[in-house]
Amino acid sequence: MGYIKHKSEESVEDYLETILVLSRRLADVRSIDIANELNYSKPSVSVAMKNLKNRGYIVISDEGYIHLTGDGLALASATYERHTLISQWLIELGVDPEIATADACRIEHDISPESFQAIKNYILGTKK
Repeated sequence: MGYIKHKSEESVEDYLETILVLSRRLADVRSIDIANELNYSKPSVSVAMKNLKNRGYIVISDEGYIHLTGDGLALASATYERHTLISQWLIELGVDPEIATADACRIEHDISPESFQAIKNYILGTKK
């Protein structure tokens, strides 16, 4: 698979990133919140949550509240960092914010760790 992820891995990252973002806005995150945020059907989100739970990325309480595990939080945070850094950079370069956000969402899944680190170092003015 290399650094270019399979479509299902992109979906995993998108769901985890959404859970992370929602957990910063809401006291508790439920499947319906994720469905509403992503404009996906409740059954699709239910299947995805079962997959994430089976992979050890989330836990679901008896009340239906969704929480990221350590592994889930690490992957969500890395995805969110790539998304925010790339989208902000594109906006600073003069790209329309809506286009920058959409492009960053595609780039965040396909960029290699090496290339992302180089871009991050460049943006932040640091050297490796």
